[in-house]
Amino acid sequence: MQIGERIAERLAALGMSQSELARQVGVAQTTINGLVKGESRSSAHLHKIARVLGTSVDYLAGETNNPSSDAPPAPSPDQIAEMFDLVPVASIDMAYGMGGTFADGHINVEVMHFPRTWLEAMTRTPPASLTWARGRGNSMSPTIEDDDIVLIDRSDRRVQDQDAIWAFTIGDIAMMKRLRVRGEKVTILSDNDRVPPDEAHPDEINVVGRVSHIIKRL
Repeated sequence: MQIGERIAERLAALGMSQSELARQVGVAQTTINGLVKGESRSSAHLHKIARVLGTSVDYLAGETNNPSSDAPPAPSPDQIAEMFDLVPVASIDMAYGMGGTFADGHINVEVMHFPRTWLEAMTRTPPASLTWARGRGNSMSPTIEDDDIVLIDRSDRRVQDQDAIWAFTIGDIAMMKRLRVRGEKVTILSDNDRVPPDEAHPDEINVVGRVSHIIKRL
């Protein structure tokens, strides 16, 4: 069995795509595809490929039929993050659908890793002060759609930028909307023209942070 066949076998066993393997190894997807198709017989990155696939170079080279023989342990998510200089950012369960969703104490439910260089280029806010949420509903359409990733700057909680998008709660209801403050009245605005504005007293609103970036789903 050739190297390409062994790589394809391990990819299938792990449910991993060629592009994901290439990303974790740090090579172009065409490099992995060339190995799988037999266009390349070896690679200087074979040790990294074997490690990501949870096997050994000997197995990929056909010198053993045991994929676990001398296989290094698969790297943990933290090790992968360190290898590729990824920064963890915790999520918060927010929604901006018709009326919002129950906040339930802002429990962090998932961690997503972002490239450090990308975060530093996008914002000066330390990663520890950032959180992210996933788009749900259509009240903020077309600005925010389902499954868009929204970055929230929790260090910015004072509503000074009128009509900016804010993550906030009213009681146990969490949402992301535009806020317009006029004295003792806060107007809550949606970007969807079919959703009418709402009003609240400033004391009713607990601001979680300002929406700083929206990563669109293609």
